This record gives sequence, C-alpha cells and structure tokens, in this order.
Amino acid sequence: MTTTADFGPRVGLFGLLGSGNIGNDGSLDAVLAYLRTAHPDAVLDAICDGPAEVTRRFGMPATRLHWNRREYETAAGLPAIARKALGKVVDAFRIAAWVRRHDAVIMPGMGAFEATLPLRPWGTPYSLFLLCTFGRWFGTRVALVSVGANVVRNPATRRLFVAAARRAHYLSFRDEYSRDAMREMGLAERGDPVYPDLVFSLPTPAVPGTRTGAVGVGVLDYHGGDDDRARADELHDRYVGSMCRFVRWLLDGGRDVRLLTGDRVDETVVQEILADLRESRPDLEPGQVQADPVDSLHELMTQMVGLDVVVATRYHNVVCALKMAKPTISIGYAVKNDIVMAEMGLEEYCQRAGSVDVDRLISQFTELESRRAELTATMAATLAANRARLDEQFVELSASLLPGSTARRPGVPTPAA
Repeated sequence: MTTTADFGPRVGLFGLLGSGNIGNDGSLDAVLAYLRTAHPDAVLDAICDGPAEVTRRFGMPATRLHWNRREYETAAGLPAIARKALGKVVDAFRIAAWVRRHDAVIMPGMGAFEATLPLRPWGTPYSLFLLCTFGRWFGTRVALVSVGANVVRNPATRRLFVAAARRAHYLSFRDEYSRDAMREMGLAERGDPVYPDLVFSLPTPAVPGTRTGAVGVGVLDYHGGDDDRARADELHDRYVGSMCRFVRWLLDGGRDVRLLTGDRVDETVVQEILADLRESRPDLEPGQVQADPVDSLHELMTQMVGLDVVVATRYHNVVCALKMAKPTISIGYAVKNDIVMAEMGLEEYCQRAGSVDVDRLISQFTELESRRAELTATMAATLAANRARLDEQFVELSASLLPGSTARRPGVPTPAA
C-alpha cells in the first residue's frame, strides 16, 4: 500500500488484546509507546478480542477479531457448530479487508506460537495464518515482534503456525527456545533475531529499598496445557491446594500476603484461596491478605512496589517482578518461565504448576529471602541490557516496516502539538 502526503503510514495492531489478559495488553502498550514516539504521524488502529476496551485504554479505533461473539465457547448442537463454521468464513473476508487497508501490521509480543494453555487450531492459529497470508497477498508488511513459541503436537496447529511464520515480513522471538521450537516444527532458518520480552521496555515504578515483610503470590486459573484436557480438573485442584498451603505458611510466619493476578479468569483462584483462609484462619487481621484486581501491568507493578519477594505463576507476573528487581520464585506452566528466570540468575528458584512441591517451595523461599541484596544487584544489570536491546529492535522495526517514514530514535520525546 502507499501513503499520501496528508496522512502518515497506517499501522494496525493484531492479537488477543483487550480481553482481560494484562500481559498481552502490556506488550501492546510497549509497542504503542514506540510507535507514538518514533512515528507520531502513524495512523493506528487494532483488530482484537476486546475492541471497546482497547479503544478506552489506548485511545485508538479497534475492530472485533471474530464475527462470532461466542468464538471461545464450546459449540453444543448443530446450530452452534454451523455458526462457528460460518464465522471462520466470515472472519477470512473481514481480516482480509482489514489487512489490505494498512501499510504494516504488528502483533506485539505474546505467545503467538504457543500451546502451553488449551488451544484449538481453528482459533488463534487460524487467525494468525490469515493475517500473515493476506499480508503477503496485499503487500502489507506483517511483523510478529518478540513472540513466544513451543513445540506443538497437534498437526493442524503446527501447520498453521509454521505457514504463518513463513509469510511474516518480520519475525523476532523473545528467547532462543522459541526460535528453536519453530525450527523443530519445520520453519527454515532465516536469521530471525532474538530480543527480550517487550514488557521490559515499559516504565517501572520506583521501588523502596526497605523491607516490608509483605510477599506477593501470583496465581493462575491453571488447568494444564493443550495435552492435559483429560485431567484438567485434577491439575487445577492440586495447584490450588498447593498455593493455599503455601499462603497459610506465609501468614503463620507473620508475613502479609498480596494475591496477584494477570487475567480476569484468575479471580476464581483468588476466591478459592480466600475461601480456604476464611475456613482455616478465621482470626486473620484485616489487611494481612490483600486481593485487588488489576487492569494493566502498570497497576500490577504498582501493587508489587512494597513487596519483599514475589512467588508467581503467570509469565508476565514473573516478568514484572523481575523487571522491578524483586527476588522471585516461578511456579511456571511453560519453559518460558524457566528461561526468563535463568536470564536473571534465578534458575534455582523454579517449579512447575502441575507438580508443586510445597516443602521445597518453602525452602526456596527461605533461601531467596536471605540472598535478597545480592540477587537484586544482579537483576539490575540484566534489566539495563534488556532495555538497550529492545531499543535496538525498535530501530530495526522502523527500518523493516516503515522504510519511507522518518523515525525518531528511542528516548527522543515527541514534540508537543
């Protein structure tokens, strides 16, 4: 597509945005900050799951990704199945028309090629395939920026992921593991770069140096991964039981606890933990446990300001804690958690959500507390390097996506109107 002298380049944002996952929205926030600084003349809009929320929070027009408003509900009965099938056809035409109107489209971060949580091939993988295919057809440059991947077993999902990646104009991964996973699934070597998660470019609230005795416990509405559907309830109950036991141990030791979330669906686990405490610790003082919902990563990081240690499950809960140089334990559901922890020198402090060993978790926590000052200094050096690398990527992105547009260097503010 071409631009006119009267308007800047048209840039679209694509993904599971505005639907309650604050990690995805945080990645969008990072890319918007780059675009509005480096390309203030760009005309921005989005196609996403929660268009009204994206417009409200980010101040740009947004279109619903799926024609079928019940896309993520299980189809029961012939009418629902027929509606879902029709929706896939309608979505193809809608996405094609949307892509064609843009000079460039960016998918900001996210686990674009992951199936670490339950995933159907004709959901996000199909939409991503359509995006990249239509981008190639219409000459719209599609960029998948600092995305995650894992080796997917479902053949249909694998084929859609690899086909989408092949058609992307620009592709970068948030870690070497993700790039290797795509190679294993069939994506040929093409020199795709690796950069840190986009969230590391967001501003960070000031963190006090004094201890408060408060601990953050980030929870996830965990039911296993794409291969665990048959035992999803069992995995959920085991995970919640382990987190309840650990929270009780923290409170019995005189610590305050703040329960943290990263998606609206996580609130169900918060309520399960609170119900357990009402029954097992009815005499708790007000304020010993706090559980306030958040709508953004900024709000999440603000909640973390006064915490001494964070124990978290959701990937972006872990990333935010590390970004604030908080001693962190990851109760992860995917390799990506382990990788970002290792990059910060915290590889010893990882467990898996499907098999939490609470006794070991208590031991890890006790050791982590004793090494707080040492680990904080190590994390600070890595954080500075991550920010510099992301600035490099934004420069590279401008050159690849918008070669005819004048870009400002990172860190140079946009002039006032």
